[in-house]
Amino acid sequence: MTPFEYHTPHTLSEAISMLDPEDPDIRPVGGGTAIMLMMKAGVLRPTRLIGLRRIEARHREITVDSQGILHIGGMTTLAALENSPLVKQGWPMLARTFRSLSNIRVRNVATIGGNLAHSDPHMDMPPVLSALGASVIATGPQGDREIAVADLCTGYYENVLARNELISKVMVPPMRGGCAAYFKVTTRAAHDWPALGIAVNLRMNGDVLTDALFIVGAATDRPTRLVEAARQLLGQPINDIGLKRAGLAAASELDVVSDQHGTAAYKKHLLSVYLGRAVRTAAAV
Repeated sequence: MTPFEYHTPHTLSEAISMLDPEDPDIRPVGGGTAIMLMMKAGVLRPTRLIGLRRIEARHREITVDSQGILHIGGMTTLAALENSPLVKQGWPMLARTFRSLSNIRVRNVATIGGNLAHSDPHMDMPPVLSALGASVIATGPQGDREIAVADLCTGYYENVLARNELISKVMVPPMRGGCAAYFKVTTRAAHDWPALGIAVNLRMNGDVLTDALFIVGAATDRPTRLVEAARQLLGQPINDIGLKRAGLAAASELDVVSDQHGTAAYKKHLLSVYLGRAVRTAAAV
């Protein structure tokens, strides 16, 4: 690795002041799990890293407000979220997903803000939080702005954040009777990078689907909503015929890309099968 400066500010505002919107070689670091791998591989050669581990403790808090919205500080670790009683009670799909992310050593240091800001299309959190209707607060020199997680990623390692903005908070709306599930399909261990991720958020009236949001990850360069597949199931009872039809529609409407985890044809087949499984799992919760 090439030499670089390392700074450890004690406040969020101090950290933001050290970033430069015109200099891509100055990078913030949360847990550092992804950025260090990129540096070791020679993909990233920063001149300055801004370590965020010492900023105010409030950026690691997990709370629920009077409206039932989950507030997660940007520096909260994935392990803290995995074990949070608030998350387990109100958003059980989130708690289950955290247990399948990488391994416990990584979850102990990786942060939710860094995870989302990294914008790797293979990560699990962007499709999961998109399906739950979550948003982030991006904080910069001009103040805060709210961005839907579904709108955050724009491509491989690309997002709408300015270089001098940091994700200071993640907000997840209450489920309010909804049911959700996430299916992660890997080619090796369960905690490996997914070949395909499918997050679904449903509302049911008896056995009839009244509302549905389907988000796919790891098959495209950003989390992608499956509009046609959801439309075909709305107003219908969940059954094998309808789910098979929706799975085929999902595979047809998605422009899938091949990568080291599977070919486009393989991922389309996975999508046609696992969409129905994700819907059935959510509806059974």
